[in-house]
Amino acid sequence: MKIAWFGPGPRSASGVADYGAQLAAALRRFGEVGLGERKADVALYHIGNNRLHQDIYRRAMRRPGVVTLHDAVLQHFFLGALSRQEYIEEFVHNYGEWNRGLAEDLWNHRARSAADPRYFDYPMLKRLARSSRAIVVHNPAAARLVREHHRDARIFEIPHYFAPPPTPGPIETLRFRRALGLGGRTLLVGVFGYLRESKRLPAIVRAMKRVWAAGADARLLIQGAFASSNLERALAAEIDGDPRILRAGFLGRREFWKWAAAADICVNLRFPTAAETSGIAVSMMGIGKAVAFTEGEEIARIPEDACLRVDRGLAEEEMLSDILRWLAADREAAMEIGRRAAKYIEREHKLERVAAQYWEVLSGHSAAAAAAGEN
Repeated sequence: MKIAWFGPGPRSASGVADYGAQLAAALRRFGEVGLGERKADVALYHIGNNRLHQDIYRRAMRRPGVVTLHDAVLQHFFLGALSRQEYIEEFVHNYGEWNRGLAEDLWNHRARSAADPRYFDYPMLKRLARSSRAIVVHNPAAARLVREHHRDARIFEIPHYFAPPPTPGPIETLRFRRALGLGGRTLLVGVFGYLRESKRLPAIVRAMKRVWAAGADARLLIQGAFASSNLERALAAEIDGDPRILRAGFLGRREFWKWAAAADICVNLRFPTAAETSGIAVSMMGIGKAVAFTEGEEIARIPEDACLRVDRGLAEEEMLSDILRWLAADREAAMEIGRRAAKYIEREHKLERVAAQYWEVLSGHSAAAAAAGEN
């Protein structure tokens, strides 16, 4: 069987590009995988919620295949890819003529789309769900959103894979922590990746201030480039010049994992959510780090004792600060949660296991397409 692979290019600053490249390499153990091959038996499309995926989406419409839906909300993709009238018509196609006024309002106020929950309430998946031969998602929340747009969609939930990253050894990590001015018992709390409004950074900073007010030995690491200049300006007064907050911008792969290995806990909150599964969070768990998630359907498969859950809404800030104060006082608890996380990831998210599940889905579609005379 030969697979035609479509995704963002390897030079694009995209986690989806990295995901696709490693998955393609793993799939080559089973058969041929070619970039955009015309004479392939089945096409595999990687689609996310930004304009990098515009050409991929159009190809998926012209030649239906298997789609990996990395974000189960395509609202922002359409806002960036379509004209005003095209966007309104696409919204009406998804949610009916009676919502035309809502579509116009969403378009007119699209500058708010990164943080306004209304934009996340309308994923706009109907056309993709109807046309695709199969859709791969990474969690139950994403599966539910696809099914709500097309109840007969063929949906396969496959875990986001884990491939061991190039982490430094314990001695090198200890030296790096000392170079950062961290004590042996200092809890380093890390926020990683592109810094968007939905990652709840203002709430995390406020939670850390509660932790410091309680006298806990903790520091906050904020890694990544701000995706929003408005968010960066709003936070500048809170984080600039504070010696308790470490900053690291966009990092290359090896440098990133040097900082990640130094952290004790990764805070991976999401609201509003696009029903995405964080590749960074999966990898942090895989290397034995505790991860704090926003409670929700997206993390329903993770065992209760293998991660930390933070309620969304009014309790978010207080609950997160309570968790961080606890872990600052009990570093062994953080390490134990990390060990359990690593065992779970090794069992369910191993790259080879995930690739085999993908191959099974792709093989089934290829056989069905051949029987229908589509290949």
